[in-house]
Amino acid sequence: MSYDSVRNRWLDDPESFWAEAAEGIDWTRRWGRVLDRGSPSGRWFPGAELNTCYNALDRHADSGAADRTALIYDSAMTGAIRRFTYAELRDQVAQLAGAIQAAGLSRGDRALIYMPMIPEAVMAMLACARLGVIHSVVFGGFAARELATRITQARPKLILTASCGLEPNRVVEYKPLLDDALTQTAHRPELVVLLQRPELAAELKADGDVEWTDFVQAAEPADCVPVKATDPLYILYTSGTTGQPKGIVRDNGGHAVALHWSMKALYGIAAGDVFWAASDIGWVVGHSYIVYAPLLAGATSVLYEGKPVGTPDAGAFWRVVSQHGVNALFTAPTAIRAIKRDDPELAHAGQHDLSGLRALFLAGERCDPDTLEWSGKVLGVPVIDHWWQTETGWAVAGNLLGEGLFPVRAGSAGKALPGWDVRVVDNSGAEVPAGETGAIVCRLPLPPGALPTLWQADERFRETYLSDFDGCYTTGDAGYMDAEGYLYVMTRTDDVINVAGHRLSTGALEEVLAMHPDVAECAVTGIADALKGQVPLGFLCLKSGISREEDAVVKECIALIREHIGPVAAFRKALVVDRLPKTRSGKVLRGVLAKIADGLEYAFPATIDDPTILGEVEAKLTSAGIRAE
Repeated sequence: MSYDSVRNRWLDDPESFWAEAAEGIDWTRRWGRVLDRGSPSGRWFPGAELNTCYNALDRHADSGAADRTALIYDSAMTGAIRRFTYAELRDQVAQLAGAIQAAGLSRGDRALIYMPMIPEAVMAMLACARLGVIHSVVFGGFAARELATRITQARPKLILTASCGLEPNRVVEYKPLLDDALTQTAHRPELVVLLQRPELAAELKADGDVEWTDFVQAAEPADCVPVKATDPLYILYTSGTTGQPKGIVRDNGGHAVALHWSMKALYGIAAGDVFWAASDIGWVVGHSYIVYAPLLAGATSVLYEGKPVGTPDAGAFWRVVSQHGVNALFTAPTAIRAIKRDDPELAHAGQHDLSGLRALFLAGERCDPDTLEWSGKVLGVPVIDHWWQTETGWAVAGNLLGEGLFPVRAGSAGKALPGWDVRVVDNSGAEVPAGETGAIVCRLPLPPGALPTLWQADERFRETYLSDFDGCYTTGDAGYMDAEGYLYVMTRTDDVINVAGHRLSTGALEEVLAMHPDVAECAVTGIADALKGQVPLGFLCLKSGISREEDAVVKECIALIREHIGPVAAFRKALVVDRLPKTRSGKVLRGVLAKIADGLEYAFPATIDDPTILGEVEAKLTSAGIRAE
């Protein structure tokens, strides 16, 4: 099989393609038709019923795979390692579901999960799915104000939380953040269930709070509750331009079909293989590829509590890969750049047996060619960039490892995958020629697994995603497609810099800066200029051990831009910084950098990984005479 044959099979008959993929899922009632085109984006498998938890756990636990390892919990923060077979995980999830059921929750109710990267968080998600209770996971340690907005919108009957999360050199107390959030919302959950971690004991309120062990201890296991394929499985909130987060809805049927199909076709993972998505359950990657997809496929999933560097060193990822026999690793390019910065020769990797690793997958932000090529050279396995979003739930473009790889092109996220009709268009919606930059859109209907709507906001869904270009989903990303169908996702549409009428992609500029041998990672943003409207400003993080004068590196980077893009870029300013401000998922906050440089007020980003970085950047910009006062 090849990419072309799989893609053509979908193009010839999309509904038959997904009906065949749906045979990989166990249904309690089959569908009357594959696709309902009556809704704006399309609804998959209407009339069918299933249970996602049954497909992820019970069907394996009730078979010869009962003793196969389903989940490996590895905490670099505590040194703990715990393994759960499919039977063990099913039994613990069933008991937790029984406790949730006894607390009065049933199909269609909501539960909010505010927990760190521990097995009980995965169990909470699956227990909700078992009952048809809609779960909404909020990243553990998220700010009280942001947590409050999500509680207000989702209106959960139950909140499942833990006493703390663990970060390098600090313990993050969750209960005070949750209590603060509850003072900022009029909604009151009926119950808060808290898991006490050994590292910190939280104080519970007398009314409405209960400890996890007491909650679960006497519960009777609950059976799986069949739900409609079109019923919501979860709500995952993502940032909105209005300041109000968008509640991405994921349905049960299309989600299970798409993720099960993707594990084998895209990631090359079959039952019994070991898959590690080095992400967090607070993000869509954690939902899709830590919890649901590996378990739907009967594989072993790794749940990691730690960082790529500093827990304890830049060899942390390679230790996990070696120790647990990981066959495919999925992480963000920023994690690889952090490793590269601390260990450019990858000396730590040489201390571990990585022979079981078959591929490295990168997503979450654009992967610059230098990072991709470096990774492949030092690991000796295919490195596959792919592109998707919280809204899409799985990859829009990539490379089908399980169906026979086509050649990788550095800088490209691969080709559009089956289910996705990707186009690059101009402002009027007309397709642009190959190689020309434009807005990236997807023709409707969207495939199984993509969002069908926003939580209780159908009109906002249409206005946000379906109104810009007729018959298309607006991705908000810009880039180009070459003549052979390779897609290059260069930047968010709002990250395009307009320099004297010339539209420049920040991704294209960053790609050139990353070519410099001393640069570990970089970011480019546009800043105000009286003559040209905007000019680019570069931020450079240098590799560990670089002792050269910063001015020399900056001059060389400016020369690189002039050589590869030309004087039209007007790239004359760059600054060496120790760190870049990022979200917890690794995305660089370019908009915040631009506002700091322009001396403008900015909203404090709730998703920022480390707020102290902003002060460091301000001081650097001021001392360099760049920041407007």
